[in-house]
Amino acid sequence: MGMAAESQFHVLAVDDSIIERKLIERLLKTSSYQVTTVDSGTKALEFLGLHQDETINPNTPSVSPNNHQEVEVNLVITDYCMPGMTGYDLLKKVKESSSLRNIPVVIMSSENVPSKITRCLEEGAEEFLLKPVRLSDLNKLRPHMLRTKLRDHNQKQEKQEEKTAFQSPKQQKIEQNLQQQQQQCNTNKRGHR
Repeated sequence: MGMAAESQFHVLAVDDSIIERKLIERLLKTSSYQVTTVDSGTKALEFLGLHQDETINPNTPSVSPNNHQEVEVNLVITDYCMPGMTGYDLLKKVKESSSLRNIPVVIMSSENVPSKITRCLEEGAEEFLLKPVRLSDLNKLRPHMLRTKLRDHNQKQEKQEEKTAFQSPKQQKIEQNLQQQQQQCNTNKRGHR
């Protein structure tokens, strides 16, 4: 698969350690992924559009784009052990959310504890990577994102087919024109970035 197709993938990397965040960001960018990094599970949920009841300290710095609505996240990679919300807690929140549950989640940890690994995988993590994460580890991520992208595409197509099955030919034509205009707008937006 060429770099153009791979660059479509956007990864949200979560780690409370700035050194680990920078390392994973560099590895992901080397693999041609778009990357957003945050320093906590709470900020990850905010970026994904799922707000917590907890109060967030506005003085705590986070990294990279803050506007979650413009960007589709194709994978979350998170440290297991973080203050406040752990990577395991983040995994559970993502998998409990009807709008986020299809996003693959990968857990990273420097601790090789079989019970911890099993618990994460049983809760729905796609992978459990041991730190330090290496470039070769990131090759395991691509199939999960491809599978999710294909599933999302198929679901959108099914919804569209269901929608048009109950529309008159005139309504179908109007819907097609609207979709073409929306695609044109999206293409123009990408060209101006």
